[in-house]
Order: sequence, then structure tokens, then C-alpha cells
Amino acid sequence: MQAITLRRWGWVHKWSSLISTLFILMLCLTGLPLVFSHEIEHLAGDEIEAPAMPEGTPRAPADQVAAKAVEAYPGLVPLYFFAEEDDPDVWYVKLDTRVDTDESESTLILSDARTAEVLGAPNFDEGFMSVMYRLHVDLYAGLAGKLFLGFMGLLLMVAIVSGVVLYAPFMRKLRFGEVRQERTTRTRWLDLHNLLGIVTLVWALAVGFTGVINTWADLIFQAWQAEQVAALQAGKTRVLLSADASDAPAADGSLQTAVDRVLTAAPGMAVAMIAYPGTLRATPEHVAVILRGDTPLTSRLTQALLVDPANGEVLEAGARPWYVTALQLSEPLHFGDYGGLPLKILWGLLDILTIIVLGSGLYLWLKRGASEVRS
Repeated sequence: MQAITLRRWGWVHKWSSLISTLFILMLCLTGLPLVFSHEIEHLAGDEIEAPAMPEGTPRAPADQVAAKAVEAYPGLVPLYFFAEEDDPDVWYVKLDTRVDTDESESTLILSDARTAEVLGAPNFDEGFMSVMYRLHVDLYAGLAGKLFLGFMGLLLMVAIVSGVVLYAPFMRKLRFGEVRQERTTRTRWLDLHNLLGIVTLVWALAVGFTGVINTWADLIFQAWQAEQVAALQAGKTRVLLSADASDAPAADGSLQTAVDRVLTAAPGMAVAMIAYPGTLRATPEHVAVILRGDTPLTSRLTQALLVDPANGEVLEAGARPWYVTALQLSEPLHFGDYGGLPLKILWGLLDILTIIVLGSGLYLWLKRGASEVRS
């Protein structure tokens, strides 16, 4: 590689790193406790759990759960029901003052799926974990903060790629992984910076890329909703269950019946989310029921079906767009939420190594600047 080409790559690496380093360092520091958020909440006793009941206790109708939630939080209306795969006895219910909001001020509560009783509201807006979450997700700046952090993530990927380009000619003079202990402190840190940068290369690219995708989540869901509405208006939908189907509960306008009809149309699936008409993940006239599969991968790749609560017709408004698939796969991958605690521990160790890479890069730049001033 010619000297001028190396200098250009060096310039790209230098400025993409300098601009993004402090923000990426903040994301790594805040992301570390978030990887273990469930474990931290459990140890701190902050988890809200449903009371023990005999196995097979029937679940309450979704309409009853919604009514109890509104009774406990008057003035609010339900937007979504969420169900976690590993906690089927609990509904997470999101409420707001109306359905057509940006959901930035919404309230999330937990309800017992069997008794419909409200169990409580997680303190997401208070305490250490709340601060970590908001700094990591949007810097307390809403969508603008998310998009800004997404841009910092793109700069991180530029810094990683340019660093690899510079690493190849640099390592021709050294054995792989060598740290020259006999040299100056700055040189030792340079060797360690390069070594750890290569070790964490794939992980940093994966986490950085998925993090960028996650910052676009609001825009992705808005685009998906617009695509679904356009498909409905153009008649480009597939009817999975007709309004007069005899093998499903008769439509009566209730939320639970709408969900039951969707499960009849898609047997073998489980409900991951229910979205009320008018919310970001539904259409103005339809309830959206988000279904998941029963394998580690298909449980992340959800399928959205629309149901008219008035007549019970179940529709599929087109295949899941590629950008929604990318988002659904990136959310758990970003926090190492695919393989239980062992993968989380690996994610934590790689996060710590990345913090060292970022800190050493900042140190090297400051030391070089100080050397240039002295000379």
C-alpha cells in the first residue's frame, strides 16, 4: 500500500475514532449493566413476579386484563399487551392517554395473566438502571438522540474497518499478537490496542451494526405500518380466516375473541404482542396480533396478522419486510439475549475489552498530541 493511501486511511481512522469514541465509550459503559438487567433486578429484589398458582390455571380474557389496568390507571387507555416467552403468567400492558401518540410518555405495568390483577409497574424511570437505559438508548433526547447515537455507531464501524486496513501493513513487522514489552509505555499500549481491537473485531462490528438498526426502530415500525395500510387500501392482502368461518369463535368485537381467531388461523404459534387499532404496530381499523414460533430462532422472527374485531376477518398484509426481520434479529443479538447467562457473560467480557480498546485509543491520541506539543 502506498504511503499516501496509508495516510488517507489513517486520517479516516483518526477522525472517525475521535468523533465517536466518547459516545461509544459511554454506550459500552451503560450497556454492560443492561446486558445483565434481569439478573441485577432479581438480585436487588426489584422484579415483579406473579404469585404461584397450580399448573394449568386458566388465563383471564384479554379484555378483563385491559379493564383491570384501566381501572388501576384511570385516564389511560391500553396500547399493547406484551408476553415474554419465559414468563407466560404475566402480561406487560402499555398504556397512554390516547392510542395515536409517539408513546414517549407511556406507562408500562405488569398484570397477572390468570387473574387479570395488576401486579405493579416497573420503575423504569427511576434508579440506576433507568439512567443507564436512557443514556444508552436516546441520551434523554427521544428520537433525535436515538438517531444521533445511530450515527455514532456508523462512525464506529468506519473506525473499525479503517483500523483493520491499517493493521495489516503494521503487523508485517511483528508477530501476530506481539506486545513489545521492552519499548515505551505508549508503544506497549499501541500494541495492546491493536491486539484487542482485532480480538473484538467481529463482536464490535456485530454489536455496533445491530445497535445502529435498533436506533431506527421507531422509523422502521412507522414504515411497516404505512406499508400495511397501503396493502389494505390496495386490496393486496391474504385472507387467512374469513369473517364467516365456522371453525373459529364467532366475532363479538372483543379483544380476546380477535386473538382466538388469529390463533385459529395460525395454529402452533404463540402470542408475543397484541396491538390496539391506531397504535404504531397496527392499523387504524385492525388489531395486530404478533405471533412467534417455538424455536430459538423463530421465537425472534415474529409474524404480524391483522384482525377486524367487528367481523373477525384475519388478514396477512404481506410478508414481513426485510428491514423488520433485521430489526427483530438485531434487538436480542445486541444485548446477547440468545443463549442465556453464558452468552451474556461472554458479551460482558467482550464489552470490557472494547472499553479498553476505546480508552487506549484515546490515551494514544492524547500522548501523541502531548509529544507533538513538546517537540
